This record gives sequence, structure tokens and C-alpha cells, in this order.
Amino acid sequence: MIQLHIHSYYTFLQGTISIDKIIEYAKKYNLKSIALTDTNCMCGLIEFAKKCKVEKIKPILGALINDPVFQNEYAVFLAKNNEGYAELCKIITMRKLREDFSLYEIINKKSENLFVITSSIDLLKKITFSKNLYVELISTKRHKRKSKELYEFAQYKNLKIVATHPAYFVDKDDYSTHKIVTSIRLNKTFENLTDTNIIDEEYYLIDPEVFEKRWKIFYSAIHASEDIAEKCNVNLELNKYKFPHIKVPTNESAYTYLWKESFQGLHKRYDPVTEVAINRLEKELKVIDDMNLSDYFLMVLSIVKEAKRRGMLFIGRGSAANSLTAYCLGLTQVDPIRYNLYFERFLNKSRRNLPDIDIDFSWKERDEIIKYVFEHYGYEYVAMISTTITFKARSAFREVAKTFGITNEEISQYSKFIPWTNAKNLLKISELFPESCKVNFNIEPWKSIINIAVKIADFPRHLSIHPSGIIITPKPVTNYVALEYAKNKGLGLIITQPDMYSIEDMGLIKIDLLSQRSLGVLRDTLTNIRKREEN
Repeated sequence: MIQLHIHSYYTFLQGTISIDKIIEYAKKYNLKSIALTDTNCMCGLIEFAKKCKVEKIKPILGALINDPVFQNEYAVFLAKNNEGYAELCKIITMRKLREDFSLYEIINKKSENLFVITSSIDLLKKITFSKNLYVELISTKRHKRKSKELYEFAQYKNLKIVATHPAYFVDKDDYSTHKIVTSIRLNKTFENLTDTNIIDEEYYLIDPEVFEKRWKIFYSAIHASEDIAEKCNVNLELNKYKFPHIKVPTNESAYTYLWKESFQGLHKRYDPVTEVAINRLEKELKVIDDMNLSDYFLMVLSIVKEAKRRGMLFIGRGSAANSLTAYCLGLTQVDPIRYNLYFERFLNKSRRNLPDIDIDFSWKERDEIIKYVFEHYGYEYVAMISTTITFKARSAFREVAKTFGITNEEISQYSKFIPWTNAKNLLKISELFPESCKVNFNIEPWKSIINIAVKIADFPRHLSIHPSGIIITPKPVTNYVALEYAKNKGLGLIITQPDMYSIEDMGLIKIDLLSQRSLGVLRDTLTNIRKREEN
């Protein structure tokens, strides 16, 4: 058996399976391949691929995509290769951003790089090709009759079949948790859920032997899943830097240009230039070159030069101040030689991730410099990074309480005594936090609410915008990750689906352009002083 249809908790408020649980399942049953197919979402795929690689399990990267108009029409897309993965990123992005998205039209483009699996009979009747298309036979009691009809339809249309068992939660005991998160997603009370709101109670990670027994009469459908898994071979090249294209003068490489810019800055910073400064700069530049980071420094330099040209106030912060190279380039303003700051704290050959050169701008000018980055590198090559908002103690308590039909006023009376902590601490809340001793949480319905809230601790709730991070890519961003609107769609802000940790694992180049109110105050002060002097 090859599990082709698993939804993690990145199927926001639908699935309740962590990626770690998926890996455990694969290891328990010695599965060589396993697929992740969250709904209209690729948030977890990079993390999934990374953890599969560690455990030497072959990850099959995919997603379930439904039609925004015809809700009963959906299909599971599985990437055959890197081109298929990039296509899937683009399709998910279109699904999230375009109001005229049509699933039928996407499928009928006949991609050679994607497998398409569906049990939607309405969709199957529209599709005009059969290559890479499979009719999905689902192995649950509720789908038994439907699967028989689908099998007959596949025979009539000469279509291939594949057996699957969709999984949204780990085992039978997690079904109640699934219903709670569904209630939260639909903003309904637990009692008002209907059969159309909730998924099949058999949608858990089934024992492969049980699965195979159910489908022994359709052995070819089980064999098809193995054939699909064998043909899916995506290599995301994790932790391999993907630098944007940096323009340098003719006959210059990124390294030689960085060298010249750095030594020009050295002569501006020091008079006279000492042998200590020369030796240190040469040493730093060699490390930067050995780690292939010249493009990264030049990328930050291009932004800083534009900020200077526009007369903006800015300052580099953090461990970048330990770098003489950054000081000579004008990225930071602290002399690392004078203050005996160690370059190795900022960058050394043992470091596995990219260094951070964080640049602070005035809160009044940050948006302007970000707009410049989008325009300079191209809107297709730049994106804001997302951050995943998860359920903590207070939010989990509040949202679960709503599903019990408790009013916001009553919830607020209790939630104000819950500190900002992990939801897992709710079970011992009175013991751990003095402020919580004022309320008795061991009576109903609060006791049940807390027990359920603990189960959704750290579950992803929704995506938000990272406070400062943006990525710049060598090819269009959608070659690497899917995009969507931030939570408040009306603002028109588009973010990556994966968060910054997955972005870093993917090797995409992140830069932090931060906003600092004190620089704005300093700017206003200088402006007022000049006005007074002019008068």
C-alpha cells in the first residue's frame, strides 16, 4: 500500500495530523513512500519533504484542489518531477488569487508533469483526456456504493483506477477533535454540525493490511498507487541557496565586484588604512566567497544604496555589526575593529543557514523601500513571507468555548484569567499560574473545554504576515512556493504559503527590512531643525 491522500493540520481547521505523526505512521508500517495532499495548500510540503529525507522515506508532494464554484468537484494533484512541483505551486496560487479559477480548465491543460486523481463524477464527465488521470476509489463504507459506480464509469470510459484512503486524523479517537476544529472553522456550535459539514469518520490513518483486504478484488487499483509513487520523483534541493540575479559591471563576477566595493569602503572608513584592517577584510571576503555569499551581500548593498540615494535613514542591526565587510559597505555603522567584535559570531564556515543582515528603516519610509525592491527585482520575483499563527492557551480556550454555545461575554470573564502560554499548560493551569487560581476551571463546561483545547495546542490556525521578511528569487516565486492573500484579503497583500523556516530550508533568500519608530522621530527632528535654521 502507498498512502496517496493524507491531510495534515496545514489543511487549516480540517486536518488534525501533524507532519511528525505522518512520518511515524510511515515508519510504523515500513512505507517506502507517502503523500501529503492538503486542501488548496502547500504550507507543509517543504517541512514534510525535509523530515522524509531524514527518515529516508520518499515524499510524494501534492495537494487536493477544489473548484471555488462547484464545491463537489475536486482533484488530488501529485507532482511527478520538479516541473510538476512548480506547476502545482502556480495552480495553488491561481486557486487562491484568481476569482475566475476553473479546476476543469486547469486539468484539461493536460500536464505531463502531474498526476490527477479524482472521485468527482461530475468533474470526470467534463474531462476530455485520460493520460495521467486516475479515477479514485475510496475504501470506506460511506463510499462503497459510489466507488462501485466510479469503477463502472472507469471501465466504460477506459480510465485507470487507483485505490486510496483519505486521512484527516490519526485514529478513531481523534474524530471528536476533528469535529471541534470543523466547528471552529465554520463558526458553528458543536450541536449544529450536520452530516454535510463533517467528513467520513473512517478518514483516519488506516492499517495497510486492512486497506488491502478491503480492495483485494481490485488489486490493480492498489498496484496503481505503487506505480504512481514510483513515478513521482521531486527533488527540492533543500538547503541549496537560490540567489536572485544581481547585476554587476561587465567583466566582473559577484565576488570581484564585492571585493572592490568593500576595499573602496575600507579607505573611506579608515585613515590611515592599517594592515590589521586589510588582513581582516581579506579574511572575511574569503569566507564569504567560500560560502558563495557574495550575491547576498550585493543584494543588501543594492537596497542600501537606493535608500541612500533617496535620503532615507537606516541602520544595520544584530550580529552583522561584527562584520568589517558590512561596515565598509555601509550596511552597519559600528567599527568592529575598534570594539573588538568577532566576525565568526556573524558568519563562519560551520554555519548552515544564511546570515541575517537586518536593516532598520523609519516606519514612515519602510513601505517605500519595500516597494522599490518589488519594482527593482520584479513583482514575480519578490514576495512577503508568511508566519503561521497557532492556537495558544487563550485562543484555544476561547474558540473551543464558542463551539459549546457560550457567549463571548461569559468566555471573556474566564479567558482573562488565562495567561499567554502554550495550550498544553491548560491542564495544570491553576498549579502553574497564580492568576488562574481565582477561577475554578474544574467544573463543567470549562473542564471539558480545557481538555479539548489542549488537544489543539499549537495547531495552525491561519497565516499572517511576517513582520519584516521578504524573499527575492532567481525565477518567479511560484516556481518554488505557492502564494495567497494574507488573512485580510481586502488589503491586497500577498504572502508565501510556507513560513520563514520552510523558506530557509528551501534555500530561498530572505532579507529582513524592519520598521523602527525611533528613526522616524530622528528624521522629523532633523527636518524641524533644518526648518528653524532656514528661518
